[in-house]
Amino acid sequence: MSIAGTALHALGAQEALALFRTRALSPVELMEAVLARAEAVEPTVNALPFTHPEHALAQARAAEARYAGGGDGTRPLDGLPVAVKEEAPIEGLPNTYGSLVHAEVVATETAPFVERILAAGGIVHAQTATPEYSCTATTHSRLWGATRNPWDPSRAVGGSSGGSAAALASGTAPLATGSDIGGSIRIPSAYCGTVGFKPPPGRVPEMAPFNRDYYCHEGPMARSVADVALMQNVISGPHHTDVASLRPKLWIPGTPESIAGWKVAVCVTLGDYAVDADWAANTLAVADALRAAGADVQEVELPWTAEQIGHAALCHLGTTMGAGIGALLDEHRDQLNDYTIALAERGRALPREALLEGMAIEGGLYPALGRLLEDHRALICPTMAVGSWEAGVTVPLDQMTREAMTLPFNMFSNCPVMAMPSGFAADGLPTGVQVVGPTFDDVSVFAVAAAIERERPWPRLAPDGARA
Repeated sequence: MSIAGTALHALGAQEALALFRTRALSPVELMEAVLARAEAVEPTVNALPFTHPEHALAQARAAEARYAGGGDGTRPLDGLPVAVKEEAPIEGLPNTYGSLVHAEVVATETAPFVERILAAGGIVHAQTATPEYSCTATTHSRLWGATRNPWDPSRAVGGSSGGSAAALASGTAPLATGSDIGGSIRIPSAYCGTVGFKPPPGRVPEMAPFNRDYYCHEGPMARSVADVALMQNVISGPHHTDVASLRPKLWIPGTPESIAGWKVAVCVTLGDYAVDADWAANTLAVADALRAAGADVQEVELPWTAEQIGHAALCHLGTTMGAGIGALLDEHRDQLNDYTIALAERGRALPREALLEGMAIEGGLYPALGRLLEDHRALICPTMAVGSWEAGVTVPLDQMTREAMTLPFNMFSNCPVMAMPSGFAADGLPTGVQVVGPTFDDVSVFAVAAAIERERPWPRLAPDGARA
């Protein structure tokens, strides 16, 4: 099925809503197309461990009736398929965290931000793959196997929100959710050629205890900046269960402000990251696109080292996530993945003062960025230093921290960050950039990202090699 030559599974969320409202498209037709697409590509991509077709189609029929009855779709996501990262609990649905340890667990509550998606009319037709406990930047597990990149199934999708990015890139969802504790929204967005937003902490409500961890964020993922804004406006805002949630609610404007005359910085290496030539060149091409949009773009340097950043990050992640997972080692080691064991053992080996040590390093690193963002509306930098890893292969922790250029912005998490495509590498796989804003200035990040998208558009779906 298609409308004006566009396959229905390729429609963006805003496009689909507009067609629903004019009755040119039914939510049932879109849902059927998305589910059919999943049947075609999932044997290769393996992004959706759980789909819920009967429930989804029943909800789509109810949405169809609302539109047909003269309803104007006032609920912002009414009738849209939404894929939710499986780590987020949804009452009555599996909540395994990608682990054999929890393979039979069914959620008894629903995460606040998912409640908002459902209340806005979104239909959770699928839950997306993660690595075990979302504790690494690739997406494979003993429970579900490897999620594969729709652009090249031999390559990884990144993680931990890898299933969500792969679903978007392969056309099995127009909207998806992710979470980000070290780049878990932004890394798979870069590797799959999609868009993902890491809000400041508190912008989207979290469940305890992770609402108190400043590295942790829930955020929207989609194939366009406008669709990410649509989802962000649904899931953001204060919540009575989360003391860390921010008020008042911040709304992202439907029409972004012009960035003409804005000062924007670009930094390719973030200090001394060894950035692949294609990723560096495409970052500079994005800078040129912003110049074409009227921005005053300046190349800058930051006095950071990947070693400092990696050490500080592992101090934090080892003493928080690692410590929590460490409680499983004695009883469940034989069921855990190698990367889960590695993080847990790293956590066990850290001294008691490691968390404070990491925070002290972060405090010393931030002022250079803080000064930069006092004078610039945004910073542009690569999302990763290297291209996608091999699918199903565990990347050692220390290597990951040298290659993931996302980690500084979990440390300095009050800075909102958009990850979006920057072009393609010589191997034909997507590359990506991060748009980093001053603390809590989400609106500027969306404006700069929208300008990049206008000046440097990209293919919204991977080619049909995902069927191979």
